[in-house]
Amino acid sequence: MADHEVTAAWDLEALWEEHCRYEFETRDVDATMATMVASPYVNHIPTMTGGVGHDQLKRFYKYHFIGGNPPDTAMIPVSRTVGTDRIVDEMIFRFTHTSAVDWMLPGVPPTGRVVAIPLVAIVQFRDGRLAHEHIYWDQASVLVQIGLLDPAGLPVAGAETARKVLDTTQPSNGLMGEAWERSANRPI
Repeated sequence: MADHEVTAAWDLEALWEEHCRYEFETRDVDATMATMVASPYVNHIPTMTGGVGHDQLKRFYKYHFIGGNPPDTAMIPVSRTVGTDRIVDEMIFRFTHTSAVDWMLPGVPPTGRVVAIPLVAIVQFRDGRLAHEHIYWDQASVLVQIGLLDPAGLPVAGAETARKVLDTTQPSNGLMGEAWERSANRPI
């Protein structure tokens, strides 16, 4: 039997939701690790934080992730794609920067500012457990929102990126400025 046939017998959504509940609601490191394979890895792509292997990942979760997320941290679901051995979750990740968030803002002291960003998690499963996670977000948007990056003159945006994901009627092409305006009267 192929690996994907074995994995297909598991309810991947339930496994992923259980894992997230332990990370963000009960904040239980041991329970979180119990949802994973013996040698998992997590890679937060923009900041290269996470862990490879049980011990490094447990250390990361225990001291830099699970307990460090601000109390108002929320994940607002946008879309989910479920395959035979992976889930792709698109969400808005929101928090007030009231504590150190080592995994997203390493070395940055709390600013008290609200951050809301689109975030994508690609989660691979093996034998009914999480094997690895690749987590993506726009770090420039985070830095704009906490005041470390001035967006003036740069093609970056702040919280409006999250608003546009949730409200598709928001206008497009604002960062293009004059280039967008020049095409207004051209034939299409």
